[in-house]
Amino acid sequence: MAQKQMVTTTINGEEATFICEPRQSLLEVLREDLGLTGTKEGCSNGNCGACSVILDGVLVDSCLVLAVETEGKAVDTIEGVAGPAELHPLQQKFLEHAALQCGICTPGIIIAAKALLEKNPNPTEHDARLWLAGNLCRCTGYDKIIRAVLDAAETMGAKA
Repeated sequence: MAQKQMVTTTINGEEATFICEPRQSLLEVLREDLGLTGTKEGCSNGNCGACSVILDGVLVDSCLVLAVETEGKAVDTIEGVAGPAELHPLQQKFLEHAALQCGICTPGIIIAAKALLEKNPNPTEHDARLWLAGNLCRCTGYDKIIRAVLDAAETMGAKA
């Protein structure tokens, strides 16, 4: 039996230390140990994107990342997207475009869209559809989601 390990990482801009077993996924630690339940568990095998987080600037499925792999790295979850007084433009545009329904996929899609806009602040519709292809939604359909992402990109570009 492997010993538990202490991990120190940065989560949503704040240093966090936790103890986990070497086999625990980042998703499991975020939800069960750290109480960050915005990251959702969908498929547990990397196919749905509901558990998407940004790890050192790279979009990843947290169900496929071992928590011990985050030692010394930065993790951004849905809880860190909004500012203290207002929603992030992506969140606001998802509301305005009715681009969410049940809420299982939405956090992962917003995180994926945030990663897209950080890499490509002016995506085309094709870029957005390709980038979000790893995030599955069974409730709303993708047109509203894509419109929300492109509108957020325009809004964020106008602020820059």
